[in-house]
Amino acid sequence: MKKFTFELQSVLEYRDFQKQQAESELAQALAVETKIKNDLDTIALQYTNLKLSMKGNLSFDEIYAANQHYKLLDYQKEELLKQLAEANIVTEQKREVLRECMKKTTALEKLKEQQLEEYKKEVQAVEAKFADEIGTQGYFRKQQNGDL
Repeated sequence: MKKFTFELQSVLEYRDFQKQQAESELAQALAVETKIKNDLDTIALQYTNLKLSMKGNLSFDEIYAANQHYKLLDYQKEELLKQLAEANIVTEQKREVLRECMKKTTALEKLKEQQLEEYKKEVQAVEAKFADEIGTQGYFRKQQNGDL
């Protein structure tokens, strides 16, 4: 009996490759998001530290400098929030690409499993037929030799 071959194996391998690439791109997009979130956390920490350091301070120059620093931190925060929104859009696009790749790959894998099951059934049928023929031949030999 011939060995099982899936005629669309090369397509399945290509789809697996595409899925791996999509996973990699999604991981990169998530890394960008994480970096932006970490930067936002750093700004929040700087804001808190500045507020604590200015508590009870009455020097006009230091209050003015702190106020300028607050404005800078607010500007940086707004820019990072814009970047985060853009990164979220990119991440969702990468997720959708990955979903599509997974659908295509899953469909081919199911087709391969179905064909493999059909192949196994055919092999079992051939083996059963072969075993029946061997048993029948043995029976007829015994009958011809008068062993029965």
